[in-house]
Amino acid sequence: MDNCRVKGQPVPSSLVGELTDSASLLDDPKALRARLADDGYLFLRGVVDRDTVMEARREVFKRLVEVGEIKPPAIDGIATGDSRRKELKPDLGAFWKSISEGRNLRAASNGRDMTRIMSLIFAEPARPQDYIFLRAGAQGRATGLHFDYPFFTRAHDKVCTVWLPIGDVPVEDGPVVIVEGSNRYRDLIDPMIGFDISKDNSRKADFGADAVSFAKARGTRLLTHNFEAGDIALFGMYTAHGSLDNHSPIGRVRLSCDLRWQPASLPLDERYFGENPPGTTGVGYGELNGAKPLTQDWHVR
Repeated sequence: MDNCRVKGQPVPSSLVGELTDSASLLDDPKALRARLADDGYLFLRGVVDRDTVMEARREVFKRLVEVGEIKPPAIDGIATGDSRRKELKPDLGAFWKSISEGRNLRAASNGRDMTRIMSLIFAEPARPQDYIFLRAGAQGRATGLHFDYPFFTRAHDKVCTVWLPIGDVPVEDGPVVIVEGSNRYRDLIDPMIGFDISKDNSRKADFGADAVSFAKARGTRLLTHNFEAGDIALFGMYTAHGSLDNHSPIGRVRLSCDLRWQPASLPLDERYFGENPPGTTGVGYGELNGAKPLTQDWHVR
């Protein structure tokens, strides 16, 4: 797959692969769960209503037009390179929370389509966290490789992350990337087990300098896709993932969200549930990179 970059450099084609579409297994939940267990992820094409996703895109980017970060028309998602967010919305956390709770966004991320799919995955009713990780990634931004354990596992590890592109996200816009076979990297996973990232970050998995170097060292590939609105990727807490660089030639912002789901019958992690969830660090939506103006540099775990 061409046009993939990490840290500004092209990813060799030998290190890139396409995610396997498992949408055909939705009528066979047992096989669907088996593939998730084997591969560590599921890629499902066209399973969320496209119109719903595009209305969510329009809703979010309209708010960013209002603070001068996105050019009209909002739906195109083209960055201005400027921002009046701090001037107009001095409480950055409250501003991002209000966007993250938008009706159309939640219809896409938490709605009927997603609830049905996640209930199939867990073989029982599923419940999403109330706290959503909405990400607006401008040119040059990327997310480094990481596991979601132990960030979301204080109560238990029966949690899945759903990555939802909010609009079409071709590889040059920096979509999610999954390290093939990483759910079996016990040498990285086992040392992490049994600690709370909020209290101790000294035992996080070390992925080295960058995703390309890591993939070479492991003899594996980075899996991704040219995502379209309505597609999702989901994975458990022990699958390494990150994103490609956004090097959109037209300055398009990559819009996506991460939402964690769990069986409704299991205990809730109080950090991510409720009317005002405190989030990982306790400061609510203000802790998220999305709460920072699009012109501000940021680095991800």
